[in-house]
Amino acid sequence: MRWKGRRVSENVEDRRGGGGAKAGGISILGLIAAFVAWKFFGADPQQAYQATKQLTEQGAAAETRGLDNPTPEQQEAIAFVGTVLADTEDTWAQVFQSQLGAQYAPPKLVMFSGAVSSGCGAAQSAMGPFYCPADRKVYIDTGFFKDMRTQMGISGEQNQTELSRQDQAGDFAQAYVVAHEVGHHIQTLLGISAQVQQARAQASKVQGNQLSVRQELQADCLAGIWAHHNQQRTQFLEPGDIEEAMDAAHKIGDDYLQKSATGQVVPDSFTHGSSAQRMAWFQKGLKSGQMDSCDTFNQPV
Repeated sequence: MRWKGRRVSENVEDRRGGGGAKAGGISILGLIAAFVAWKFFGADPQQAYQATKQLTEQGAAAETRGLDNPTPEQQEAIAFVGTVLADTEDTWAQVFQSQLGAQYAPPKLVMFSGAVSSGCGAAQSAMGPFYCPADRKVYIDTGFFKDMRTQMGISGEQNQTELSRQDQAGDFAQAYVVAHEVGHHIQTLLGISAQVQQARAQASKVQGNQLSVRQELQADCLAGIWAHHNQQRTQFLEPGDIEEAMDAAHKIGDDYLQKSATGQVVPDSFTHGSSAQRMAWFQKGLKSGQMDSCDTFNQPV
């Protein structure tokens, strides 16, 4: 993925400084890959907060300042995230204007280390990237990207020659993560998130899960739309990039994660969609570039 040399967003809040908030003793490195992956992608922030309720407000607080002496890897991480966020800003501004006749209001993206306080409650790294509709911010611990490769094995079959490509193997899969969370912001701007939340409050658990699946699949489709238009604008894709995203989508499907964790698959408990569904809806957005193609609530999924 070609990303260097383009605009870096000013909507990034770097909260990695101040020693980082330490939380609750839950470490990414101690979790099995299936659990980590499920938490990393599109986890409902309210549910995730309940799962980590033992975090204290003191432990979850983080100073709003960057690292004093960032390593080259940490500098690269914020440059990468800021560039991808800028790409989403430029792309969605164009799409909103051309397809909706509206102005796009971009989200903020908060980079943190260890734990953070969000508008949806306290959060920690083990929850992975998430979007909080209450404050309209995306939260991400960039250490997640390294764990994404080592724990989940995304792009892990590449040889050393391929990995030497500016150490950027798997970068498009990482960009897909950011674009998916921005997809949830799009849903908030369009009022979809509020409608889903209201419908889930009146639905059974199984029906609520089905609504959640449709919401997550729509965010995948919106990520595909971003990739479609960003490719037209910047020609940023390289050979193998789409395969990286498909590999990521496959490994975060509910069926893949459940089978990896327990050896069993329970469709009624799905909250994000199967591997096949997630790959299909990302591809749908990628191929069409049209927002009306992402109506997961009125189309078979």
